[in-house]
Amino acid sequence: MMTIDELLEKPYWIIDILPKQVPKDSPGQYFAIDDYFRKTQHAQIRQKHTNLVLKLNCYLDISMENEVNPDPERLAEAIQSRYVCILIGDAMIQSDPEDTYMTLYHPDPELLALVEKLAAAEGLFVWKG
Repeated sequence: MMTIDELLEKPYWIIDILPKQVPKDSPGQYFAIDDYFRKTQHAQIRQKHTNLVLKLNCYLDISMENEVNPDPERLAEAIQSRYVCILIGDAMIQSDPEDTYMTLYHPDPELLALVEKLAAAEGLFVWKG
């Protein structure tokens, strides 16, 4: 099994409220909109992230802080309140409660397809970082 540091060097996908990365020179107002969502929809976005991870745990073992398949309430509380790395075999989901996205590192094709379906069910998008 890879370490968290090794996984952080692997290819990654973004699980986001937007369908693709906003270009650096975009004419829109990304930072103002992102700030708005953080202020007004933070709880709803965190709940979508939590739901995705909990549903994923129906299909696969996950580990958080050296515990395999932690209690759903404990897992939900962690995703909602603090930075956490969730290991899924040789892949990892990184979640920071301050962000409107999560990062999925090193998924195999089967895991990526499942995460894409679960994300879509939550109104989220998955795109290559």
